[in-house]
Amino acid sequence: MIRQNRVTPFGTIVADAARGTLLGNRGILHDAEGSIRRAWAGKAWICCALAFKGRRIPLAGPGHYTALFFLDEATALAAGHRPCAECRRAAFTAFRDAWARGTGWPADAAPPRATEIDARLHAERVRSPGRVKLVHRAAPGGLPDGTMVVTDDEPALPLLVWSGALHPWSPAGYGEPRPLLAAQDVNVLTPPSTVAALSAGYTVSGPEKTSGL
Repeated sequence: MIRQNRVTPFGTIVADAARGTLLGNRGILHDAEGSIRRAWAGKAWICCALAFKGRRIPLAGPGHYTALFFLDEATALAAGHRPCAECRRAAFTAFRDAWARGTGWPADAAPPRATEIDARLHAERVRSPGRVKLVHRAAPGGLPDGTMVVTDDEPALPLLVWSGALHPWSPAGYGEPRPLLAAQDVNVLTPPSTVAALSAGYTVSGPEKTSGL
């Protein structure tokens, strides 16, 4: 059985047989039969390592958070997740520091807490009622590598901005790159403060790491 546990750059949870390279957590989303019944259960949407200290994570165990999976970190960031502060501590610290720089966090203040980042991200990734994915407009030529966008012509196809090109996303990997449309604004799937973190130096792996999974 193919489980509904893969996350797209839109933040939706779909069923797909392709492999994921990172684990995700939004709380307990499944019922007693293991079926997804909600899109999230709290503001902490995190992106974890597949393995950590030998822990075994049930896919949909009773009373346990629902295990979700991402093609890569660019996908997780676009969906509105951020690095886990436990199993990916170094990544979280780098993201937190870049997020603070990019969002204008006061230099003389304590670093932002995970809960503060989560609250900002939650306000940027979804609108209620309707739980609609929030996007913002931008020229792709000004976006940092690792950002996910969609064009007006193909609003259902996520594209990864990387090395001066747009790479079509799928659950199994990336397609052939397309020219960057510098003159045509796009809808940006990656939340604004995460784009700011990418612009301020947070880095993710490129499409060559996950193409053809």
